Amino acid sequence: MKQSTKLFSLLFLLAFISFSSCKTTKDKTSSKAVTSSFDEDFDKFYNRFHTDSIFQLSRIVFPLSGMQVDGIEENKWEKENWVLFKTRIYDVDTTRFKVKYKKTSKTFTQKAWVENSGFSSECRFEIVNKKWHLVYFLDQNN
Repeated sequence: MKQSTKLFSLLFLLAFISFSSCKTTKDKTSSKAVTSSFDEDFDKFYNRFHTDSIFQLSRIVFPLSGMQVDGIEENKWEKENWVLFKTRIYDVDTTRFKVKYKKTSKTFTQKAWVENSGFSSECRFEIVNKKWHLVYFLDQNN
């Protein structure tokens, strides 16, 4: 009788451990699904956008909304006339330029300009299919 009680206890313990580990695995899978449903981290995207030219071009759908205005001509942004972004708005020399930026959960807008000069730059990044993209850029130099 003692032998069967020990065997029953051992089987019960093994079943309990097995059930517990299945539940833990299931919980981990569920949390992965929740994590992967979040949008891409903006700061990681923004830093890479300004340092990796191939990545930058992959996150712009041409023709890009906005245009390049130089006082004489207005040109739509195409892949052929695109000038790579290299300076983050946080790194702009604020002794020479005025800057303004605003981030929400789905957009990031940035502006830079020189007072009374005719120069201004404005762009907007948005979440598209859970990834950040540049969707608008107006560059004026009148």
